[in-house]
Amino acid sequence: MKDLAMHILDIIQNSVRAKASCVELAIVERQKEDLFSIEIKDNGSGMTEEVLAKVCDPFFTTRSTRKVGLGLSLLKQNAEQTGGSLKIESEEGKGTSLKAVFTYSHLDRPDLGDIAGTMVLLVGANPEMDFLYTHISDKGKYVFDTKEIKEILEGVSVSDVEIMKYLKEMIEENLNTII
Repeated sequence: MKDLAMHILDIIQNSVRAKASCVELAIVERQKEDLFSIEIKDNGSGMTEEVLAKVCDPFFTTRSTRKVGLGLSLLKQNAEQTGGSLKIESEEGKGTSLKAVFTYSHLDRPDLGDIAGTMVLLVGANPEMDFLYTHISDKGKYVFDTKEIKEILEGVSVSDVEIMKYLKEMIEENLNTII
């Protein structure tokens, strides 16, 4: 995958398939500490211990439409190439959490990519779900919460094209103030 936003999209699609109603994404960029981390938590169906033990194997997948599952193994490889790590915890019936840690300044750390577009795509494609996206940097913190947005919209769908366009611009403008 060419950037971290694509990894995030892939992982959150796993949360969608796991029937999560809420997904939390936290991105932390600490240049001073040479740290970049991505944390994703969901309240989906979770995984058995057996599945969790195999989840980073590129030749393992729970999907029947293909025979490989490269997403998590590639994210793990990208994190480890920078001296970082990938940790996944899951409990059946309770959900899954993932944390990928990268060395911020490492040459092999992929760019973040279009995280605003990724979030809007996820929100628009899954309007029944709630997303909480927090982005923290040395310059500040930004929080995007679809629960708050849905209250403000008073029944207008977050998947409306004009709303999605506005949300993307809003996320980009806010991120530009902190990264």
